[in-house]
Amino acid sequence: MAAVSRRVRVSLVEAAGPGGRDAAEIDPDADEAPPASRTAIVAPLTAGRDGRSRVEVVVDGWRFELVVEDAARAELRRRATREEDAAAADGPAEIRAIIPGRVAAVRVVAGDAVEAGRTLLIVEAMKMQNELRAPRAGTVERVAVGEGQTIENGDVLVVLR
Repeated sequence: MAAVSRRVRVSLVEAAGPGGRDAAEIDPDADEAPPASRTAIVAPLTAGRDGRSRVEVVVDGWRFELVVEDAARAELRRRATREEDAAAADGPAEIRAIIPGRVAAVRVVAGDAVEAGRTLLIVEAMKMQNELRAPRAGTVERVAVGEGQTIENGDVLVVLR
C-alpha cells in the first residue's frame, strides 16, 4: 500500500478521551477546506492487525504520530477491557507526586478508611493548590510526607491498601 498524503479537517477535543487520553477527530469528508492556520496533512504509516492504524499528522509544521481506530471498535474495546475494575484491585496503591511542589496540607493519617475521590493531600505548585484524591476506596497504610515538606516528581506520598 503506497503512503498517500491528503489534507483533512482536524478538530482537537478539549476533554480527555477514554483512559484520560486527549482525543482528536479527523474529518476527511469535510465540505469546506480547513482554515490555513489549522491545515493538517495526514499520511498512513502502518495498519495493525487489531484494527488500529498509525498515521502521521502534520499541523502547522508540528508532526504527530497517532493511533487511529474506528469509533465503534474503540467503544467495543473500552467495554471489553477491565479498566474500571483496575481501581478496585486489591493490594497496595502508591500515590506519587506528578509535579514538584510543597505539601500544603495532609488530610488523612495511617489507618483512615477512605472512599474513592476523597482528598488525601493538598500540594502547592507554581502558586496553585492541587488536591490529590484517592483513586479508589481503601485504607491508608502509610502517609510518607508531612505538611510543609518539599516533594519532587515521582515521590511516594500516600500508600493505600
